[in-house]
Amino acid sequence: MFDNKTKIFKLDYMKISTKGRYALRVMADIAINGEDKNVSIMDLSSRNKISDKYLEQIISALVKANLLTSFRGAQGGYRLARPANKISASDILEVTEGALQTVTCITSGTKCDLSDKCLTVNFWEKLDNIVSDFFKNTTLEDIVKKRI
Repeated sequence: MFDNKTKIFKLDYMKISTKGRYALRVMADIAINGEDKNVSIMDLSSRNKISDKYLEQIISALVKANLLTSFRGAQGGYRLARPANKISASDILEVTEGALQTVTCITSGTKCDLSDKCLTVNFWEKLDNIVSDFFKNTTLEDIVKKRI
């Protein structure tokens, strides 16, 4: 997009929100601390410096997406719904961010009028594929074990 006031060219780009970053952090925390017990919201909030209310929204979305399992009661809390090596960064981020696209001009529903003749469209498609592959091929276990 070209901003006439400042004469600066601005690109549409992917930016991971705090909700996405927190979701990844919380899932990693649960992967580490929830192997043999349920992890409570209070513990997650305290360790990760995230408010209980915001954390509840994030966790609710992760439970709904079948990435976390919820347990009620005095010893209640959360655990991973499947092993950490079976959950990708893409699985987590798509819950909070939706489609992970680096630029909007290559998305099928929003392709610009120049996409058939654009000299840079292949560049953006390649970048999008690299980023997408990185998210899909990086597991929660990779993150926790710092194999990145």
